[in-house]
Order: sequence, then C-alpha cells, then structure tokens
Amino acid sequence: MMRMRRYVYVVVFISGLASLAVEMSASRLLGNYFGTSNLVWASIIGLILIYLTAGYFIGGAWADRSPRYLTFFGVLAWSSLAIALIPLASRPILRLASTAFDNLQIGVLAGSFTAVMILFIIPVSLLGMASPFAIRLSIQDKENAGKISGRIYAISTLGSFIGTFLPVLVLIPLIGTYRTFLVISTVLMTFSLIGIYLDGRWKWLVRYAWMPLVLIALFLWGTPGSDKSTQGLIFEGESAYNYIQVLDEDDFRLLRLNEGQGVHSIYHPTILNFNGPWEQVMSAPFFNPAPVEPASIKSAAIIGLAAGTTSRELFAVFPHVKIDGVEIDPLIVDVGKRYFHMENPNLNVIVQDGRWALERSAEKYQVVSIDAYRPPYIPWHMTTVEFFQSVRAHLAEDGVMIINIGRGPTDRRLVDALAATIRQVFPSIYISDLSGSFNTLLFATVQETSLENYLANYVHLMENPNTPPLLLEVLAATYEGLQPLPEDEGLVFTDDHAPVEQITNSIVLNFLFSGGTKNLE
Repeated sequence: MMRMRRYVYVVVFISGLASLAVEMSASRLLGNYFGTSNLVWASIIGLILIYLTAGYFIGGAWADRSPRYLTFFGVLAWSSLAIALIPLASRPILRLASTAFDNLQIGVLAGSFTAVMILFIIPVSLLGMASPFAIRLSIQDKENAGKISGRIYAISTLGSFIGTFLPVLVLIPLIGTYRTFLVISTVLMTFSLIGIYLDGRWKWLVRYAWMPLVLIALFLWGTPGSDKSTQGLIFEGESAYNYIQVLDEDDFRLLRLNEGQGVHSIYHPTILNFNGPWEQVMSAPFFNPAPVEPASIKSAAIIGLAAGTTSRELFAVFPHVKIDGVEIDPLIVDVGKRYFHMENPNLNVIVQDGRWALERSAEKYQVVSIDAYRPPYIPWHMTTVEFFQSVRAHLAEDGVMIINIGRGPTDRRLVDALAATIRQVFPSIYISDLSGSFNTLLFATVQETSLENYLANYVHLMENPNTPPLLLEVLAATYEGLQPLPEDEGLVFTDDHAPVEQITNSIVLNFLFSGGTKNLE
C-alpha cells in the first residue's frame, strides 16, 4: 500500500506537467492561426482554468464515491487519449480558420476558435480530477490531511513548472506542435497504465491495451502534411517564438509568421524595390543637413532583422555600410540564410532580444531601424521613453532612428502615442505613411533638423548621375507620404506605464469587425 501511495505522488507530478504542457501547446496550436496577442492568451488561460475548476469539483465528488486507484489511473488514461486526439480533431477546423482569416470571415473565425477550445474540455477537466483523487487516496487519517494535501499540491505545481518549459524550449522546436501533444499523451498514458499494473488490475489493463495502439497509429499516420493548406509553401517550421512559413509566389519568396497576415521579409533575385516598409530605411540619413553622400553611411543596426530584406537593400545603396542585425528567433535567421540569400559578409547577425542587444552594445550607429512592431505583436518594452533613450545613446551625432508602425485605416492612436513618446527623447521627428498599406514610418534625428534638409539632399542626389535609382525612388515615396505631426502631446509610454496592448487590441478588433482587408501588413 505504501508503494502505491508513493507512486500516486509520481503520477501527480506527471499530471501537473501534462496540464501546463497542454496549455502551452494550445497557445502554439492556436497561435499559428489566430496569432499570439494577449487576447488569445487570455482566452486560453481563462478557459483552461475553467476546465480545471470543473475537474476539481467533479473529481472531488467522484473520489468520494470511488476512492480506488483503478479509478484514478483510469481517469488519467482517458485524459491522455483525449490529449492525443486534439491535434487530429483540430486540424480540419483550424484549416477552415486559416481560410476564414485570409478572407476575414469573422463568424467562421470566431466559430473555429470556439470549436478548438471546446476540444480541450475533456482532457483538461480530467486532468483537473487528479489532485482531488490523489488527496482522497493518500489521506489515511485527518491528523495528516493538511501535510499530505500540501505535499500533493507542491508536487503537482513542480510538475506544472517543468510542463511550462518542456514544450516551448524542447518539444515544439524539435518535433512540432502536433507531435508535442502526442508525446505529452504518451508520457501520461504510460504512467497511468503502469499504475493499473501496480494495482494488480490485469483484466483492466487488457481493456486499456488498445489505447497505446491508437497512439502509435497517430504517430505514424495521424498528422501528415503541412499545418496550413497554403499555396506555394516550400518551408514550414516552428521555433520557441514563431510558426514560420516560406512561400514562393510568382518568383517572389515570402516569409510569413504565425497566423500569416503579414509579410515579414521578401526576396526576388532581380528586384529590390517592393514598395514596402523595408526600403524606407534608406531614407533615414537624408533628414540630416545636406549634403549626405551614400558612401558616408558606414554603420547601421536593424532591430527585427527577420530574413534580411532591409539589410539587402541597404547594401545595395550604401556601399560601405556595416550592419548589426538583431533577430530574437534563431530559426528565422536560418531561414534567411537558406531561402533569402542573407549572406553578405558585412552583416553581423545577433540572435537576441532587441532591447537587450542594443543596451549591451558598445557601438554607435548612423541608422537604427526598429522593425519589431506589427500589431498585435508589439513588444511593449521597445515602445517606452527609456528604450528610446537607449536608442539615442547608441546613435552617432548624425544618427537617425526609423520605426515601422502598423495602424488601422483611420486609427492613428498608436502612431500618435509613439510620436509623443519619441518627442520626449529626440528633437525632430517626421511621419510618413506608406502608400497602399497600413504602415507608417516614423523618423527621429539626434540633431535638430528640418524638412528643408531632406529636400536639399534629394536635389543633391538627383543631380549626381551615380545615385542609385532605387534610392531616388524611395526618397520620393517617403516625401510623398509625409504627414503632419500630431498637434497634442498624447499618451507617453514609459517602462512603468505602457498600455500598448490596450491600443493594439482595440485597433485590430475595430479593423476586423469593420470588414478589414486581406492585405493587412
């Protein structure tokens, strides 16, 4: 009997691990289609907690009626099977969601999200029964009830701690989201069936013998093909940070992340101007007093390198520039080298968080490009006064910062708030909307400048026959998109108070429910 009680502690640890591992894997499963905004996270965490609550109530009552090891292990065996079926059942629903997202069919999108979350009711509720059952089976006298209950909750929480990191850092990058669910299921099922064996329930063990066969079949045949039915897909992968796709469309190579509504990098063997935000970075130095020669630009940093589109274009117009490219996701860096020709020897790739990397750099740059903003994925810690102070400290005297900001068709709250924040640090700012997109570029100069500087540089470059045509095209596009600066100071983001998510969630929801567009960048 003592052996069984000790084994219950082991299974409690495994069930705690499984519960958090399922939650973390659910975020990636849904993130591939619905994104990873805090709205998605709140929905996942909230509903998982509700399902666990139901499990606690039901498990407590059931444990009193059937305080047997067989019941305890049987509940977890069924939970493990339900976990294994989640990816198989969710794939057709999520592919429908992917099509709905491309066409912004809100009803289908919301219905798909709801349907997938319903799939978690059974496995998570059954997992929630583990602790009440374990407590009921382990308590032999009321004098030790508190000690045993505390021990079980401590063991379960320790398992949850391990389950938080195991999928994100190990399983998903190694084998993908779908097979991560299967591994979680296999571990839980194995310990559950061992428990039935230790309890001496041979007949019941035979009755459960079909479950491992289902798992084997799911490993072999249950999750074939790509996650999404995407045309032109040539690469699909998952890292600790992103679900990544590389597509070929009419000789253009595209990098898409997560739900796939934005193009994060683009490549074509003979084209450099894609009329996107990447090219606008080369306009930045020319807000300084004239004349600024392309050959004088020798240092730049790109925070949000992705697969290297911006760096490739900068190398095309600034012959002597050396670039530090910061990208947090190592798999994206690998994709850039394999599929986007990110091979220039003057590009120094730094795999780190953008703010962390910048603050620990000893370099000073003439251009710092911040291309990590794409609603709803805006790292709030790179929107604050303190962050922009760090950027300015790493700019040379003729340095210029440029930020690519996503916005709604008529909603400029995020642009206005960032403008107000950056004004606290930089003396001169300029705002340019990119034609045909929902991208706004904000330029900020270390020295006080005026628009006349930009125009003087443009005229100077036009008169120089050696100026690359690409540079003139971009300078003209930046000038044509210039917008008046916000009249009021607006909200200022700080490390203490930066309600970025509140703004971006509102922008995205307003955009979606107003009809939207399939070309949201």
